[in-house]
Amino acid sequence: MAKYPRSLRRGRKRPTSRQPRPTGDQRVAVIGLGRFGSSLANELMRRGWDVLGIDTDARLVQKYSDGLTHSAVADCTDPEVLHQLGVHDFTSTVVGIGTDIEASILVSSNLLDAEVPNIWAKAISRQHGQILERLGIHHVILPEHEMGERVAHLVTGRMLDFIEFDDDYALVKTVAPDVATGLPLGRSQVRSRYGVTVVGIKRPGEDFTYATADTIVEKGDVIVVTGKTRAVESFADLS
Repeated sequence: MAKYPRSLRRGRKRPTSRQPRPTGDQRVAVIGLGRFGSSLANELMRRGWDVLGIDTDARLVQKYSDGLTHSAVADCTDPEVLHQLGVHDFTSTVVGIGTDIEASILVSSNLLDAEVPNIWAKAISRQHGQILERLGIHHVILPEHEMGERVAHLVTGRMLDFIEFDDDYALVKTVAPDVATGLPLGRSQVRSRYGVTVVGIKRPGEDFTYATADTIVEKGDVIVVTGKTRAVESFADLS
């Protein structure tokens, strides 16, 4: 475990029965405790990770310190501060800085110089994201843009949920269209005719189960479908 300067310590949250103790190297530093960073940090804590939360705003640090493993008021645009906090020892770090693009870029550069192996950084625009990618950031997140695309799919189609991946591949939850019902999936030719694969099925009042070639989808069933983005969009729009 990294050592933290006494002046930057904000207490250690003890694991409880609802918060399992992490196994292995389940530590992450979250730099920037705005809406995105604080939400991420709290969710990681809920999953049993050790989280170091850092922000230049003492009020934000005070607000979230009780819920985090460690927290610190610090300016990570200074590489020496990162070193003092031991962030270089973390295998994963998230830069959640929002509107201050210069600070986001400086902190990301410092993390790259410190050779942190897994860096995630929030971008507030495509241009910001492109800069971070050119720096060499491993994972660039555009939360507002990605959520906008996701909600647009839900509003305009019959989808109940939609997740798109970088390689033009998507995972969709939708009510089964008539073309997929009444026959075992292996005989319905859904994959060959529509280019999608049904991987899960949920009937009213039941849990999700894996779909097989022998699964018969019934009218009103909710299914999980994977495939190329356009293919799953078209399939979900079938009546």
